[in-house]
Amino acid sequence: MKKLLIVSLLLGWITLKGQNLSPNLNDSPFIEVVGVAEKEIVPDEIYISIVIKEHNEGKENVTIEQQEITLKAALTDIGIPLENLYLSDANSNYLKVRLGKKEVIAKTEYILKVTDAFTVGKVFEKLDILNIQDACIQKVSHSKLQEYKKEIRILAIKAAKEKADYLLSAIGEKTGNALKINELNQNSNPYEVYANVVDGPSKLQSFSSSDSGFENQTIQFRKMKIQTSIYVKFSIIQ
Repeated sequence: MKKLLIVSLLLGWITLKGQNLSPNLNDSPFIEVVGVAEKEIVPDEIYISIVIKEHNEGKENVTIEQQEITLKAALTDIGIPLENLYLSDANSNYLKVRLGKKEVIAKTEYILKVTDAFTVGKVFEKLDILNIQDACIQKVSHSKLQEYKKEIRILAIKAAKEKADYLLSAIGEKTGNALKINELNQNSNPYEVYANVVDGPSKLQSFSSSDSGFENQTIQFRKMKIQTSIYVKFSIIQ
């Protein structure tokens, strides 16, 4: 009985010893790199917020409907399709009561989409003529933004592979399979998009009909920069 117990313990110890000698995958050599890619594009979707307010000119009340008609005529005159003008989702049509006065002011907010900075300038010139004082650039974007995001993802992971290759070649090693891939900034938008207005930004960001010389301003947009980073863990072929 004692011999059987000793044999059993010995076999168990050999089994455990064999397990300890098995290679640990976590101990396999690897390299961690980050690939970065970016692309600059000219925005082709520019969204202008336009607020029309009911007001009085002398003794005559100028309604929102009247101003909308003149606004649409002005946009048609400069070649902008009217389907590019639509009501804003927020505050598109509301009434404002002036405190201390029994006066109600109707306001309507529109969004106008145009495709280039030159058209933006023509729109603001028309708004100045129509005495529409509340307008601003709401946002800029690009019609192929999602395609460009996919493109720079591919460029970023290729950059990571290239970095791993030349680093390992310096010590006589080779890049193996990708063990782990992560797009960084997972808790936020991994794509940093920048777009600024050049030459007269105050005219665009806070338009007022009282501003003079607007027609002499040159409006341009800096290119949008789309950027992303991808972390890759590669095995090392020895």
